[in-house]
Amino acid sequence: MYAIVEIGGHQYKIEKDQKLFVNRMDDEAGSALEFDQVLLLADGEDIKVGAPVVEGIKVKAKVLEHVKADKIIVFKKKRRKGYQKMNGHRQPMTQIQIEEISA
Repeated sequence: MYAIVEIGGHQYKIEKDQKLFVNRMDDEAGSALEFDQVLLLADGEDIKVGAPVVEGIKVKAKVLEHVKADKIIVFKKKRRKGYQKMNGHRQPMTQIQIEEISA
């Protein structure tokens, strides 16, 4: 059984007991979350597609920790002008674990 869920404006394919990184959430580590923006639910041969969401389906998850993603290097250069600019960025992420997909 898997589902397509919208979390923070992004769509994720999730399964039970899966760990995934999403954009930073304000919830504390160890707290429980519930998502109701389920776009698709597949259980074997039975597939339910929402328009835009599937009604009555909820996904329960738990916040594991807050981390920073790998550093992304942004390098700008203009040829023959002597201009170079290097900048880095680390996106704040939240690791969650999917506990249950309830129909």
